[in-house]
Amino acid sequence: MKRMIKTNETYCVDTEEQALDMIQEAKNAQVSGDYTLTKSGYVMKTKKSKGEIIAVAYVVSLEKTYYDSIWEE
Repeated sequence: MKRMIKTNETYCVDTEEQALDMIQEAKNAQVSGDYTLTKSGYVMKTKKSKGEIIAVAYVVSLEKTYYDSIWEE
């Protein structure tokens, strides 16, 4: 039987505050979610037109690791 041990999730949000809140929520949910947040971060992405920034978005990455699932029978 194949079991998932690690997931990588990517989200796009509108503000840096939302990105930080999403990471903090994932950290807070580790105990009830039965995972460990092994990597997290965000990157600001911009869209330019004629050298001028016309849009900004933040891409949030979360890596969750599930340790005990590999040893269950």
